[in-house]
Amino acid sequence: MANMKNAKKRVLVNAKKHIRNNNYTASMKTAVKNVEKAVLAKDKTVAEEALKVAIKRIDKAAGANVVAKNKCAREKSRLTKKVNQMN
Repeated sequence: MANMKNAKKRVLVNAKKHIRNNNYTASMKTAVKNVEKAVLAKDKTVAEEALKVAIKRIDKAAGANVVAKNKCAREKSRLTKKVNQMN
């Protein structure tokens, strides 16, 4: 553990940020997986609803600077392409 007061505070703040960042990342990954499951099941309506949720979660992660903006754009593009290619 750190000795100086400001170093102790940084340890506590970093722990809080770590938890919050993990929540953003985990919810984003779960939403992406839900879209991919719906695409594999060939259920277009469920896939479109899951896509809306996934895009919202991806944007929140990008807004919190947890994930790079370019990665978020790439993920959204790939998911949208998968859903649009469904019959």
